[in-house]
Amino acid sequence: MKKLEQLHFCNSFVELPDICYSLQNITPLNKSFLISFNEAAANLIELDPIEAEREDFVDIIGGKQSLPDYKMLAMCYSGHQFGHYVPRLGDGRAVLLGQVKNSQGEFWDLQIKGSGPTPYSRGSDGRAVLRSSVREYLCSEAMQGLGIATTRALCLLGSEEEVYREQIEPGAMLLRMSPSHVRFGSFEYLYYNELFDELKQLADYVIAQHFPHLLKEDAPYLALLRELIKDTAKLIAQWQSVGFCHGVMNSDNMSILSLTMDYGPFGFMEAYQPGYICNHSDHQGRYAYDKQPEIGLFNLTCLAQALLPLFDDDGEAAAVLAQQELQQYQTHYVQYYAKNMRMKLGLLTEQKEDQQ
Repeated sequence: MKKLEQLHFCNSFVELPDICYSLQNITPLNKSFLISFNEAAANLIELDPIEAEREDFVDIIGGKQSLPDYKMLAMCYSGHQFGHYVPRLGDGRAVLLGQVKNSQGEFWDLQIKGSGPTPYSRGSDGRAVLRSSVREYLCSEAMQGLGIATTRALCLLGSEEEVYREQIEPGAMLLRMSPSHVRFGSFEYLYYNELFDELKQLADYVIAQHFPHLLKEDAPYLALLRELIKDTAKLIAQWQSVGFCHGVMNSDNMSILSLTMDYGPFGFMEAYQPGYICNHSDHQGRYAYDKQPEIGLFNLTCLAQALLPLFDDDGEAAAVLAQQELQQYQTHYVQYYAKNMRMKLGLLTEQKEDQQ
């Protein structure tokens, strides 16, 4: 196990074109303190839990002190929010500290949520409140316990700083962990700005970092789309099988690794209610429980559109290839959902009457 200073920090994301991010420091909270430290998550990066007890731990995590290898940045992306394209979004209240490499060669992004204003804050204070931070901390670890792909939570900081939402609440910071924080919207941003060289660089980065087995494919970008369609179908089938509602399934909240990420107004159904809406601002019920599978396909369609310039074929032929891949989504989803429900019901074998 390692001390903070012994973690192998790097930040490969800064090797991408600077249109993809902005260098950004943390704005420390006033009188911050440690609320909880997650030893299970710390084990993933081989961080000694005793480090949480050192006097300067909160100052290092909260931005008052910096480790030598920190290259902090806020990521830029766009996305479809409630079905409408928003040209520029980005990390409005989060800063990526960098990646930590463990002894197995695995990289983990460390990102602080509630880190203060960034160039993408759009007039917001860039803060997170304790209430929602506790919810994300608990739910991300609960999803992990359920075997559902998710970002993780390493630690939670509280503070005496006042943050105004509907009322005055205490500010907080959440240190999130993920193999990647790249989103569907990261690709959309470059596509709609017609930055196709940069789009290729981002796709090559994602494949090299997370899908190296696709490098041997004749059409690696199409293969990437194929893999994401299958993995996203699996993720949403898992959500549906436990009654989890994300609440804000915008394309900028969809992980390129098919992880559950950006826990906002999420909810679990206590009893089966197909039209259950967990987000009070979702007035049309776009992200209701029973709509999540089709919204998954919508978001994958947005991603496919953004990847079209990378396919070797011309525009019309590339679109046909993408559409053929997208048609497999429903098949994958039904298969994964049936598998999950057989497990829940204790059905030991697969039979043709299972769906009924």
